[in-house]
Amino acid sequence: MNEQPFGARLTADGASFRLWAPAAKRVDLLLDKPHALQRGAGGWYSADIAGVKAGTRYKFRIDGEIDVPDPASAFQPDDVSGPSELIDHSGYQWRATGWRGRPWQETVLLEGHVGTFTEEGTYRAMIEKLDHLAATGITALELMPLADFAGSRNWGYDGVLWYAPDSAYGRPDDLKTLIDEAHLRGLMVFLDVVYNHFGPEGNYLDRYAPAFFTEAQTPWGNVIDYRVPEVRAFAIGNALHWLRQYRFDGLRLDAVNTIAEPGGLLLLHDLSRAAGELAAATGRHIHLVVENGDNRASLLDTRRDPPRGKYRAQWNDDYHHAWHVLLTGERQGYYGDYTTSPLQDIARALGSGFVFQGEAFAFLGGRPRGESSVTLSPTAFVNFLQNHDQIGNRALGDRLESIASSRAIEAALAVTLLAPAIPMLFMGEEWGSKTPFPFFCDFKGDLAEAVRKGRRREYDWAYATYGDEVPDPLEQSTFQSAVPDWQARNEEPGQTRLALVRNLLATRHREIVPRLAGTAFGEAHAADNGLLTASWRMGDGATLRLEANLSPVDITRQRSAMDGTAIWGGETGEVLPPWSVFWRLAAG
Repeated sequence: MNEQPFGARLTADGASFRLWAPAAKRVDLLLDKPHALQRGAGGWYSADIAGVKAGTRYKFRIDGEIDVPDPASAFQPDDVSGPSELIDHSGYQWRATGWRGRPWQETVLLEGHVGTFTEEGTYRAMIEKLDHLAATGITALELMPLADFAGSRNWGYDGVLWYAPDSAYGRPDDLKTLIDEAHLRGLMVFLDVVYNHFGPEGNYLDRYAPAFFTEAQTPWGNVIDYRVPEVRAFAIGNALHWLRQYRFDGLRLDAVNTIAEPGGLLLLHDLSRAAGELAAATGRHIHLVVENGDNRASLLDTRRDPPRGKYRAQWNDDYHHAWHVLLTGERQGYYGDYTTSPLQDIARALGSGFVFQGEAFAFLGGRPRGESSVTLSPTAFVNFLQNHDQIGNRALGDRLESIASSRAIEAALAVTLLAPAIPMLFMGEEWGSKTPFPFFCDFKGDLAEAVRKGRRREYDWAYATYGDEVPDPLEQSTFQSAVPDWQARNEEPGQTRLALVRNLLATRHREIVPRLAGTAFGEAHAADNGLLTASWRMGDGATLRLEANLSPVDITRQRSAMDGTAIWGGETGEVLPPWSVFWRLAAG
């Protein structure tokens, strides 16, 4: 599928401008003077203007009433309501010209937020940390959403101009330089994209293209109507834009279960096929991942490369929730569905993917959730102990390290980083950072007050307990508090934790990754005393075995319980110490 002609494009003698505005009676292009656009079939307005160069700023005037940026703007130097800037994407000179990506089974993800990854909060400042990621054993940096949002600070899920990387972090060439430098170090770069809603400030589409939306509502506004071909093409073109112009190695689609699509799964299917065609044409590895609260195993397929309508993997919230309950004892909200036996739930996630594969989910009113996932590969799941949501959607934004014992967390890491699923860490987790990651944004006026009131309603118990300690999401100090304490990785206890993670990932790359292609689920069991055992049939015929004591007391068991060569934890005896983890490989 070819990228759809949304937005402005440089031509041999100027630029071509296009806007889909089916509800507009007149559209003018605002440059040094207004230029009337010609209306064509299907509500498209267009004009070719000679003499226009890269760096030119422009807007569209709708019916002589309102001036709007290009919805497919390539850059917004003055925020979401300012003029759009023409960008010459062909002008960047890539250095990693031979880069084609890495196979999915080599993926070890680290999720990060550009604005808080460093004190400077820019694309270029992140480059200084790439050597650290590579030395740790990370192979893929995943960036939280970059689509232009209102204000100077935001998690990124309030983007309204999907094609424009936010100017708070730098210019488009700065983002390309970050990706280029990552590729030179053997690191893939993924991008989180949001196709389930537009942010609440700076979106003017409903004025001149109301067909973008239905009357139905999401928690964030009107439902995007992907039955409309132009709307579907806008999102697919955006995915190709990031993959092609910026050379991202993969995309993670946010909350696809909230994409309300009466016409079926057209967007997800067509987007995957379009990315697959790009991968086939360029010889690149392109990986597509979803977040999907519905646990739809039928959307996933790790075996087809490039993708042809499905997705490589899903973020496995089930895995996180079970571990969180085991490590913290928390029971509120959706954690309540994992409190009966969190260790059994961990075993099910390790043994077949999802915990909920069609069972009733109390948090959703008892309706069934999920599909059987046992026939999928373990690499169809991205497993994690922390991410931006699970930290930031807490009242204080406190990390796991602040609410669970270090010894228990280290056992959880030893399971997560060596299991055949694809592991993911959150920035700073590799050295056990305690820096919070609270929710933050930069709205003004009534919208800012609405956010404050919404947070107070959601976390009324926390405000009653902690009062002014609950961070105000609108304050700049809340944003600044989220920058990881990078110096802590060179001091204790961060130095020891970082050494542990590096050793675990070195073991993964040496012993697990070469055997991952073709790996299948095996068996997993949890005993009431805290003993967890699991096995997988690896792609080379070997059997990978796990035995762990995930309890605070000794466990006595038979010495002959595990065969094979020890690859982590050493030899096991009759007594397994508290929070101890052992991995072995047995030849096929």
